Amino acid sequence: MTAKTVAVIGGGYAGMAAAVELAGHGVPVSVFEAAPALGGRARRVTVNDTALDNGLHILIGAYSETLRLIDKVAPKRDSFLRRPLDLQIHNRFHLRAPKLPAPLHVAGALFTAKGLSFDDKRAAARFMTAMKAIRYQLAQDCTVEALLAENQQPIVLIDYLWAPLCLAALNTPLQRASAQVFLNVLRDSLGAGRAASDLLLARSDLTALFPKPAAEYVRACGAQVEVGATVERITRDGSRFALQVQGHARQFDRVICAVAPHRVSPLLADIAELQGAAKQIEALHYEPIHSVWLQFNGAVRLPAPMIGLADSPAQWLFDREAICGQRGLIGAVISASEDQIGEAQDELAKRVVADIARAFGPLPKLLWHRVIAEKRATFSCTPGLQRPEAETPCPGFVLAGDYVAGDYPATIEAAVRSGIAAAGLIR
Repeated sequence: MTAKTVAVIGGGYAGMAAAVELAGHGVPVSVFEAAPALGGRARRVTVNDTALDNGLHILIGAYSETLRLIDKVAPKRDSFLRRPLDLQIHNRFHLRAPKLPAPLHVAGALFTAKGLSFDDKRAAARFMTAMKAIRYQLAQDCTVEALLAENQQPIVLIDYLWAPLCLAALNTPLQRASAQVFLNVLRDSLGAGRAASDLLLARSDLTALFPKPAAEYVRACGAQVEVGATVERITRDGSRFALQVQGHARQFDRVICAVAPHRVSPLLADIAELQGAAKQIEALHYEPIHSVWLQFNGAVRLPAPMIGLADSPAQWLFDREAICGQRGLIGAVISASEDQIGEAQDELAKRVVADIARAFGPLPKLLWHRVIAEKRATFSCTPGLQRPEAETPCPGFVLAGDYVAGDYPATIEAAVRSGIAAAGLIR
C-alpha cells in the first residue's frame, strides 16, 4: 500500500484519526479540510482573542482509542482534568464514585448518592444488574423511555440520572432515543472498569487537543494536511479518483470521505456505486446543540468544574477557570436543543445568566457572550436506525464519521474509531 495515494476529505476527529493511522504506516496521505481550523464539529472558535469550542464536549475514560491517539501525537502532555465519575445537579442530586474497584465503585456511588431515596437507589442497582445479566443486549431495540418504564425506574431517578446521561451521550431525548445504543454506552462506562467512567475535561480547546497535533504528526511522517481546501467534486477515472480542490484536479488511488453527514451527498453524486449510501445518509435526521459562552469581568467559581442545573435550558455548566485557567469564563451546554432554534442569542444568554445567578449568587458584570448553535450537531439516535457502513460498493472509497455504523452514538470516540476502521480498510 505504500505506493498508493490516499485522500482524506475532512480534518475532523474521524479524518485526522484516519490520517494518523495511515501516515504512521508510511501511506502517502493528503488531508483536505475546507474550514480554516481543524476539528470539524469539535473545533476551536476564537472570540475576542479567547479560544472557545464550537461545542462543549465531555470525554470519558472509556474513550480508549481517542486517548491512545492523543497520547501518540502528543505524548506526555497533560491534556485533561480527569475526575472519577462525579455527576452533580445543583441542590438536587449528587452521585460520586468512590475509589473502589469495579463494580464496587458504581455500587458505592449509588449507595452514597444524595437526592435519592433508598428505594430509588435499589431500583437503579436492580436496573444495572438486569442489564448486565443480558450483557447489555436487547432482543429488540426500543426507546430509552420504554426500557426504563419496563424496568420500573422511579421518576426522580430518570430526571436526575438516566435522562441526563442519555442526553449527554446520545444528544437525543429519551422519548425517542435508542435504548440499545444507550446500553452500549452504559456497558462501556458504568459497566466496565473503574477508570472507564472517569470524566475527562479538556485543558485546551478541541482543535489543540487532537486535530492540530495530529496534523503535526502527519506532516512529520511526510504526508500533507491542507486547511481552507474545499473538495468540490469527486469523480472516478478507472481505478483512480479525481478530486476537484479549489478548482484544481488532484488524482488519488483511494479516498476516505470524513466530512459531516449532511455534507456528504454532493460529494457522492458523480459515482453511481455510491448512490445507495447517499440515500441512506440523506435519510438521517439531526439533533441540535447550543453552546452558551459567558465572559464575566472577574472570577466566577462554580462548586465543581462541571455541574448541572435544574429548571434551566442549560443542562451543564463548565467552570473554565477551574478546567483550563480561563478566568471568568463559563460554558453552558444545551443538548437536543430544538426548543432554542430561532431564539435570539441575547435572550438565551440572559436566561442562562439569570439561572446561574439564581443558583450561585451575584455575578460580576458580563463583558460579552457568544451562543453557538450547531443545528446538525449529531444524528438523531433513534431505535433500529440503519447507519451506513464504512465500506462502500465502490472499491477504494470509504466513509468515516461519527454517523457510520457502530456501537456508539455521535461522539468523539465514535468519530475516532470510524477513522481508524477506515484506515484499516484502506490498508
